[in-house]
Amino acid sequence: MKLRRILVALSLASSLIAEASLLLRSLNNAVPRIEPRLKRLKQPTKSKGGWPKYFHEPGVGQLQNHYDIRYEHGIVSYEDKQNTQIHMLRAYLEFFEKNRVETWLAHGTLLGWWWNGRMLPWDWDIDTQVSLPSLKYLGQHFNGSIYDYSSAESNPDQVPVVERQYLLDVNPAIVERDRGNGDNVIDARWIDMRNGLYIDITGLAETEPKFQPGIWSCKNYHHYHTTDLYPMRETLYEGMVAKIPYAYDRILTTEYQEKALVVTEYEGHKWQPEIKEWVKKTPAEIKQERLDRQAARRKKQEEKAARIKAAEDRKKAEENRKKAEEEEEAKTKEETIVTSAAEVQNATLPDDQIKEPPKEPIKLKRDSQPEQEPEPYWEDPDFGLGPELEDESSGLAHLRRPRQPIDMLANFPNMKPHYLHARHASSER
Repeated sequence: MKLRRILVALSLASSLIAEASLLLRSLNNAVPRIEPRLKRLKQPTKSKGGWPKYFHEPGVGQLQNHYDIRYEHGIVSYEDKQNTQIHMLRAYLEFFEKNRVETWLAHGTLLGWWWNGRMLPWDWDIDTQVSLPSLKYLGQHFNGSIYDYSSAESNPDQVPVVERQYLLDVNPAIVERDRGNGDNVIDARWIDMRNGLYIDITGLAETEPKFQPGIWSCKNYHHYHTTDLYPMRETLYEGMVAKIPYAYDRILTTEYQEKALVVTEYEGHKWQPEIKEWVKKTPAEIKQERLDRQAARRKKQEEKAARIKAAEDRKKAEENRKKAEEEEEAKTKEETIVTSAAEVQNATLPDDQIKEPPKEPIKLKRDSQPEQEPEPYWEDPDFGLGPELEDESSGLAHLRRPRQPIDMLANFPNMKPHYLHARHASSER
């Protein structure tokens, strides 16, 4: 009887618990869950704290910045650097191919492939990329592993056989996909344990899938669309099968601009299209180019100085012209004021006190005589009609003889001119 009561109580309790759970589930379904909206922040220039720097280099110069401080023994020669990079890259591609981890060429390494499928001879580092899942896979299964490389595997015909060791070192800060203070933008390295030269490995991830879906980026603010990366293309690089992004041309022009695809002289090297190689210039060529650059710079400075001098001369001439115009205008204004004052003074004086402006004296030429008015022809004793007409007695002879003026008023003092009679007659009317 007691056992039965206990069983009934347990069944009732279990039913109550089930109903309570159903009630809570229904309440959770009835009330929609509101997820907080993530605030999109700007790319930070420097963050406080963060992960300490993992990879260290022996220096900050152009050359010392490309060695791992744990295996660096000094700067290698130009030829040794090229040999190191070729075998280091072949070992890297072999390792990823054997372990079926996808990787592809990036940055300057991809630019070298665009020119001739080889590394740029002046480039001291090799750049590759992987996806974030591949990066985490490497960190979980191959971090700290040492790979034994033999050139006989990739190139059996090469003599002598090159045997070297390489270290895969994954940065523990790969879990943080923000740039932070910039000390851990490199996610992993493939290091040559002989001299410390390395391959930089960076991971790409969709850091903001809600706000920027399909945008892949690394910690160094390089951004790619999914269609820029995939599907990957297979190619040959330094004699090995390698992968490159699908839209490699757009990626290169975005990062380096179009001039990087056409400039044929750079960093002491010159592109030889006949052999499709970047050839290092001789010291004489480098010296001549330096002299040419100095001459061009000097010529440019001289042209600039000439332009500045011409502009100053034009400015000075313009100032002189304006100054002359201002002086002429001031002089004209002063003369106008003097003339106006004289006119005002004359207007207030009586007519007999008005002073006329002085007349300029007439200047005669030296030994010159004033011109005399010609005598009337009737007073000219030489004027005559000729002997043949003097004795002419025809009725028209008087018309040919000269007439002398007749003073009518002198001969007839009581006679008035006709116009006076006409005026007197008009007044009487």
